Amino acid sequence: MSPEPSPPRTRTVRGPRPKRGATDRTLIAVQELQDAPLAPLTTFRLGGPATRLVTATTDDEVIAAVRAADDAGTPLLIVGGGSNLVIGDKGFDGTALRVATRGFRLDGTGLELAAGEVWTDAVARTVEAGLAGIECLAGIPGSAGATPIQNVGAYGQEVSATITEVVAYDRRTGETVTLSNAECDFSYRHSRFKREPDRHVVLRVRFGLEDADGLSAPIKYAETARVLGVAPGDRQELATVRRAVLALRAGKGMVLDPEDHDTWSAGSFFTNPILDAGEYAAFVDRVHARLGAETVPPAYPAGDGRTKTSAAWLIDRAGFTKGYGAGPARISTKHTLALTNRGEATTEDLLALAREVVAGVREAFGITLVNEPVTVGVSLQDG
Repeated sequence: MSPEPSPPRTRTVRGPRPKRGATDRTLIAVQELQDAPLAPLTTFRLGGPATRLVTATTDDEVIAAVRAADDAGTPLLIVGGGSNLVIGDKGFDGTALRVATRGFRLDGTGLELAAGEVWTDAVARTVEAGLAGIECLAGIPGSAGATPIQNVGAYGQEVSATITEVVAYDRRTGETVTLSNAECDFSYRHSRFKREPDRHVVLRVRFGLEDADGLSAPIKYAETARVLGVAPGDRQELATVRRAVLALRAGKGMVLDPEDHDTWSAGSFFTNPILDAGEYAAFVDRVHARLGAETVPPAYPAGDGRTKTSAAWLIDRAGFTKGYGAGPARISTKHTLALTNRGEATTEDLLALAREVVAGVREAFGITLVNEPVTVGVSLQDG
């Protein structure tokens, strides 16, 4: 049983550097906890404590807390909605900064979100406002500030298609910067922020949405089109699309529910593999040898002659079906791509299952799956 955290205390740190010509920095008070549990801040509900947990509710507080940690040479972990974190059982020896900023601003079709805004709530509000572009991203847990880092996507939409700018604190230069879409260097579940994980702290995300008279963006995902009864490329009423996506996600355990252990996960635990022509040909040969020449694996164009296949399909065909596992960490009973905490798991239980799946898929199909959530203090290569 984890020890009780110390009572919260207020610590004063220096705020952002003043504008040119000024000589002082404002003192900012931030709430701080010692030996603070991190598991309740993650959707897995896993992980040990942080040496220190700081909660920031304004951009200035975020910057001040980051600068204080950097100036002291203290390791820093940024925590938003906790939906993409796998934290080791030993916890985090450093400062965990919980970004709890709020801010939702619409200006015509332009949307600005503070990093701490709850993503799924923000999507709902854009649908209510009649703006299209992120309606198929309904139900995704986490905070707005995490979306550009992972280039979050689902059901035919990715945030990179609508993000216009990201405002971030650059830890290397000590300045607040505004990065254009191109400067974010987005790719499939990747971005500049993920390639340089210790450089930028996202403060605000700006989007350019579409006013299509209450209709959605063109439906791209075949499953969504089928459920809606439309053809790919058609539009549908925004609220109808959002409801359909939420129903699809709920059916796969991908909408948070504290009573449903299938949702005690990070959503999709592995990214869909992208293969070059040679890798794809070798993969098809393995599929035919294992499952028969008539078997056609999922294949989607990924640009530059590459092909994307389905991680969920690979996991299932390698023998890891829904509900697989006998311990406290198991594959979801609703979707093979989600690894779940059944209530009493440790992070090591989860990683043992993940490693078993990776090894099994590699042996069956010659493909090494890559974890989508960020690991803290552990990795799939350990153990």
